[in-house]
Amino acid sequence: MATARRRPAVTMPCAEPGCNRLAAWAGQLDRRRSGNSAHGGLRFAFYGRVSTEDWQDAVTSRARQWEQAGALIRGHGQIAAEFFDIGESRSVAWARRPQAAALVAALADPGRGWDAIVVGEYERAFYGAQYALMAPLFEHYGV
Repeated sequence: MATARRRPAVTMPCAEPGCNRLAAWAGQLDRRRSGNSAHGGLRFAFYGRVSTEDWQDAVTSRARQWEQAGALIRGHGQIAAEFFDIGESRSVAWARRPQAAALVAALADPGRGWDAIVVGEYERAFYGAQYALMAPLFEHYGV
């Protein structure tokens, strides 16, 4: 049975007011990487979700979330993979959302092609304590 390589945890290097935490984190992670990414910084996996096709247009919602995610990472890298759930409630655990589960499964693959996860709208990705439950897994795999 193959075991996944654990990546070292990335610590937040800045606590002072006005510090750009994303830039500091990205810079620290970029220095630790093996250098196998494309030009332009970090490679991000985009995660988005739309709950129901009846009440929300999946195409429009995805485009809005993608644009917001792109604005967040601008200057720090590019989106290299996409995971987008359609018809899944945010209250459903990540393991039960098909695309979120695929993203989680990809975490253990050292050749997954991305270094970090970006979401366009936090509320689309996480509900209640879901982030608190997922964060240790993200940290374990260095994303």
